[in-house]
Amino acid sequence: MPEPTPVLPEVLEQIHALPVVDRPLIICDVDEVILHFITHLEAYLDARDLAFLKHEYRLTGNIGRKADQTTLPADDVRRHLLAFFDETSHRQDMVAGADAALRDLSRDWEIVLLTNLPGGHNKPQREKLLSGMGIPYPVLANSGPKGGAVAALAAGRPGPFVFIDDSPTNHSSVSASLPAATQIQFVADARFRGSLLQESHIDLVTGDWQETAAFISGILDQ
Repeated sequence: MPEPTPVLPEVLEQIHALPVVDRPLIICDVDEVILHFITHLEAYLDARDLAFLKHEYRLTGNIGRKADQTTLPADDVRRHLLAFFDETSHRQDMVAGADAALRDLSRDWEIVLLTNLPGGHNKPQREKLLSGMGIPYPVLANSGPKGGAVAALAAGRPGPFVFIDDSPTNHSSVSASLPAATQIQFVADARFRGSLLQESHIDLVTGDWQETAAFISGILDQ
C-alpha cells in the first residue's frame, strides 16, 4: 500500500482560493474522463511515426517507434507529452454525456476538477474549453499522485467524497490518503479500460457517464 502523499504548496494555494461550501464533494479528473485523451494522443503520435506499443495503462515504456517498436526513453516521452498538450489542450473532444451528468450531479454535489496538466500555462485554455462545453467547475492543476490534493480538498468537509480518475497510480494514492473516498475508475477508451484489473479500493470501473451519475446519485440515497 502506498504511503499518504503530501499536497504540493502550489496546489494547496489553489485549494485555499476555493469558496467553502458545505456539500458533498466530487473530485474529478479531466483527461480520459471528461475530455478524450488517448485518441488525441494516438493521432499526435501517428503523425510522428510513433504509437502505443500495447493497450496498457502507462505512457513511459509503452510509446515507441512504429517502424521497429523501439521504446522511447522517458525524457522523450515527457517532451512529446508537453508538446502534445501545447498543441491539443484547447481542442480536445468531450467524452459523451459528461456535461449533462455533471450538471445533474451539481444540484446536490460540489464539483472540483483536479487535473495533472503538463505545462501549467495550458490551464487557462483548458478552463476556457471546459466552460464552453457547459462544464464550468473550478479547475485545479496538480502534478504527480493526487492523494495529498484530494485529502486537502476533503479536509473540514462532512462528506461523502467521490474521486473519479482514470489513473491506477492516482487511485492508489487516494486510497492511502483518503480511504473514505468512493473511487470510480473512469476510462473512456474501451481498449485501455479492458486492460485494467479492478483493485480492491475501486468501487466502480466504467467508461459511461450515465452509469457514473446513477452510481454517485445512489450514494446519497443510502
